[in-house]
Amino acid sequence: MAGPWQKLPPRREPGARPPREHAPVGGQLADEHAPRPSRRGEEVRLYGLNAVRALFEARPEALRKLYLTQARVHALKPILAWCVANRVGYRVVEEADLHKLASSAHHEGVVADVLRRAPVSLADWIAAQPAGPALALWLDGVGNPHNFGAILRSAAHFGVAGLLLPQDSPLALSGAAARVAEGGAEAVQLVQAGDSATAFAQLRAAGFNLAATLVDGGENLFATTLPQRLVYVMGAEGEGMDRGLATQCDLSLSIPGSGRVESLNVASATAVLLAQWASSTAFGSGLGSAK
Repeated sequence: MAGPWQKLPPRREPGARPPREHAPVGGQLADEHAPRPSRRGEEVRLYGLNAVRALFEARPEALRKLYLTQARVHALKPILAWCVANRVGYRVVEEADLHKLASSAHHEGVVADVLRRAPVSLADWIAAQPAGPALALWLDGVGNPHNFGAILRSAAHFGVAGLLLPQDSPLALSGAAARVAEGGAEAVQLVQAGDSATAFAQLRAAGFNLAATLVDGGENLFATTLPQRLVYVMGAEGEGMDRGLATQCDLSLSIPGSGRVESLNVASATAVLLAQWASSTAFGSGLGSAK
């Protein structure tokens, strides 16, 4: 790539007009180390090589700023070329700077500020679903970003059509979740589903069955014929599924085990549930192998 590495302009006050050119090489990162707000519809700070690459491949226009180490320049050359062509600022920084920007040592040499992808409505999501097998997850009470990231990774691997968020769910993508997802965050649609009674009725009208996932007391997952169009309803971390919500579902499922531990955590349980559905439907024959 010709020309000097681009540097980010100083932070602008709200309402200020952007400069026409990038700021000169050099200068401090100043308050850019402060964590970004995590409310939906705003920017989110991503980190991790696969997370940033997946964002660029899916939504390059969402990229706002990029920070990377010199060691990552070659690997990220296509993204840097795009930044130059589209006047998006980037800066080559030291490892210590990335530790502060990401508030984590697991940045893998790159941090990006990007526009958050807003969830779609349940009605729009249902309208976009083709006929045939389809799988979704209803996430009730999942909040830990590492569990959320692991769920996103498994969901992307097994071709989950959407992650359904109940009314007033605070769940939103964070940098930590995106890194753990290893690119899966861009492959799975988040859906604002609303209240459970209305949403469940809409889903049933679209041919979906709702399956409550219980630590115990449900049908044996491995001995149950699973519906072709299915929503797994995942319970809260620690406390498990709300029993009132479970009674609204069409079936209840449990994962049998040795009894040496009480249960799997929500992310591990999700992976098992998704794999079982994929193996029991024609959909599973089209999945790629794990890397």
